[in-house]
Amino acid sequence: MDVLFLSRLQFAAATFFHFLFVPLTLGLSILVAIMETKYARTGEEIYLRMTKFWSKLFLVNFAVGIVTGITLEFQFGTNWSRYSSFVGDIFGSLLAIEATAAFFLESTFIGVWVFGWKKLSAKAHAFVMWLVAFASTLSAIWILTANAWMQHPVGYVLKNGRAELESFADVVFQGFAVLEFIHTASAAYILSAFFVMGISAYHLLKKQHVEFFSKSFRMALVFGLIFSVLEVVEGHLHGSDLAEKQPTKLAAMEAHWQTMTYAPKYLFAWPDQQMEKNSIEIIPIPGVLSLLAKHTPSAEVKGLKDFPKEDRPPVLITYLSFNLMVGLGFYFVLVTLIGWLKRNKLMESPWYLKLMLYSIPLPYIACELGWTVAEVGRQPWIVYGLMKTADAFSPIATSQVLTSLVAFILVYGLLGAVGFYLIIKNAKQGPNPA
Repeated sequence: MDVLFLSRLQFAAATFFHFLFVPLTLGLSILVAIMETKYARTGEEIYLRMTKFWSKLFLVNFAVGIVTGITLEFQFGTNWSRYSSFVGDIFGSLLAIEATAAFFLESTFIGVWVFGWKKLSAKAHAFVMWLVAFASTLSAIWILTANAWMQHPVGYVLKNGRAELESFADVVFQGFAVLEFIHTASAAYILSAFFVMGISAYHLLKKQHVEFFSKSFRMALVFGLIFSVLEVVEGHLHGSDLAEKQPTKLAAMEAHWQTMTYAPKYLFAWPDQQMEKNSIEIIPIPGVLSLLAKHTPSAEVKGLKDFPKEDRPPVLITYLSFNLMVGLGFYFVLVTLIGWLKRNKLMESPWYLKLMLYSIPLPYIACELGWTVAEVGRQPWIVYGLMKTADAFSPIATSQVLTSLVAFILVYGLLGAVGFYLIIKNAKQGPNPA
């Protein structure tokens, strides 16, 4: 194990752990804002109880996410100093804006919301929750814009051995950043919807607070159905964009080795990176990959063999992560469509409630698979086509990275155990009495 491998492993562990909490913050803040707005408009107590119950879970999740996010950004200076030196003029400015214009706003508004129950009117208090949701989304926009620049660098010039910012507008408004935000935000909203539906299903199966959790379930169901369908549509657009901007990633996602027209999509393949082919190929559907990538079945799609070996990403992990993610995406559409048909007969469908309860972990898995595709599929580049990961790490001792990696795993493991324990405990307790 060398410094590069350990630094990558540490950043991966921190990122994957942090992203267990970020999506729920994004989506649940909006659902809580909707619930509180309904209370402010109708005065019905059940919406106030819904707001307080779901916000309790939101706040626990938010607290753990904040702690893990702050330590994550420090690694750019400690473990990836060469990268920070090379692109700090661009990447650093985006992170600075996120911290000052979004994170501090989000934290301030949460403080006002938590301590403002008896000091603000119902409508003003609900408006503050919308500000929390807005600030959370704004924070995500800047973080994802920074990541999108790593995936597709634009708006820069190379001067004095560094990438320097030339057009801030090109960086912020490029199509890759817009598609990445829509894709990631939609995934967060799906996760939040399944979180609410799963916990609601748990209590409905026990016939507890039936009206309360039926309303919660139906509200999250609409949310989940809309964004599950949007995710599939946007995913197709994102794939087409990758065909132009990251062709090696697209080829790895589909285990596509040979450049050809009428490129097929296999229902299943098992890539063997050493032999430069698929050792298993099941049911090829001619032209489907060409259609997905270039919108016409006769289009030519570049294969991995057209790229130097040193520029190819790990194929097996990229392919499996992508196809599992896609499978889960269609599963989310299916079960939310079934839920829409059964939305008024939930108590008569215990099998469906059990399905939704057991489905709570699936959007978490899908989100982590998505980041695996995005980051592993970009390798060997840390900034696609501009700087390789092997040139970006800090020249520090292996023992230092190993020590910090073990410390991260222990501390994050403890934080995760406490965070999920509190979420599960409060979820099982249910809402306070009327």
